[in-house]
Amino acid sequence: MSASTLPRPEVRATSRLKLIDCDIHPAPRDMAVLDRYLPERWRRHRREYGLRLRQPFTNTYPYPKATPALSRFDSWPPGGGPPGSDLAFVQQQHLDPLEIEYGMLQPLAARGMDERNPGYAAAVSTAVNAWMREDWTAKEPRLKATIAIPGEDAAASVKEIARWAGQGDFVQLAMVTRALEPLGRQRYWPIYEAAEHYGLPLGLHSLGTSGHSVTGGGWPSFYFEEHQAVGMSMAALCASFILEGTFERFPKLKVVIIEGGFGWVPALGWRMDGMWKSLKSEVPHLRRKPSEYLKSNIWFTTQPVEEPERPEHLRQLIDWIGWDRLLFATDYPHWDSDDPRYAFKFQMSEAERRMIFAENARAVYGLA
Repeated sequence: MSASTLPRPEVRATSRLKLIDCDIHPAPRDMAVLDRYLPERWRRHRREYGLRLRQPFTNTYPYPKATPALSRFDSWPPGGGPPGSDLAFVQQQHLDPLEIEYGMLQPLAARGMDERNPGYAAAVSTAVNAWMREDWTAKEPRLKATIAIPGEDAAASVKEIARWAGQGDFVQLAMVTRALEPLGRQRYWPIYEAAEHYGLPLGLHSLGTSGHSVTGGGWPSFYFEEHQAVGMSMAALCASFILEGTFERFPKLKVVIIEGGFGWVPALGWRMDGMWKSLKSEVPHLRRKPSEYLKSNIWFTTQPVEEPERPEHLRQLIDWIGWDRLLFATDYPHWDSDDPRYAFKFQMSEAERRMIFAENARAVYGLA
């Protein structure tokens, strides 16, 4: 859970809190697990070449992380394997103690969209989706999966979406946020058309190995710098969706920004609105102020929660964003994961708690 020197008040509820966790990271015990779902050609490819990403750091991270595997020290399964690879241990350590009603799976270990080889990218996406269904959601109904797609190949992505859409195990689809081009570009629009058609939100978790740095000014020196810069990349992502006219073309499209924070959202809205007054002739396809799209088509997960010195400032921030825009997430099993008992340092009403901890996610994902 996030470190803080502030006291941790227990916020008493008059009824048991239902909890929907919008960011849980499952991991294969090893990459050979995917061989069960890969055609023979791509099994050989995986054994001979492994993952070939669009950055030079194919066998490690670009920066040293805070902890091994980015994870809590207590999250390593007693039976072996990396954190998030043992369903029984995830149930014991996370789902059961927190009484999680639903948990959204966000796999990070293998992502088809990052692969250089287009055919392999599509095969890996299908394998990851089959693995999540067979090893996770089929065994634990509280868990819901995210459709991995080879997002740089729009046609293959649409086929993969159609393969899993309509199955109750899958409630959103995922693309990497550091793609070859800003995600609002029209080359990706067939994916959004399919997402809107099937009523599937885009769950955009901060990640990607396109070769671009997370900042707009080059590669940082330190993990500290890279980690805090994620918010900048997510702000650019939102601006791309809005200013390229994606939401005008697909007004029912839902985008969920995952693990990017949300303290930057009001400033982004204010800045775009101010410039829109002078520059809107350049974007005549926009029929509304940019900030209105932030409040109609985009949601944000709470982890990592910004922690101002005066907790009431966080309440004011949420007042502007909208209490219906935030979805609770733990980021389990990562080192900076949030505990729902301590994530917010100010008192909430019962209605506010229900919205953030469960009901907003229930509405976005269409959960019963």
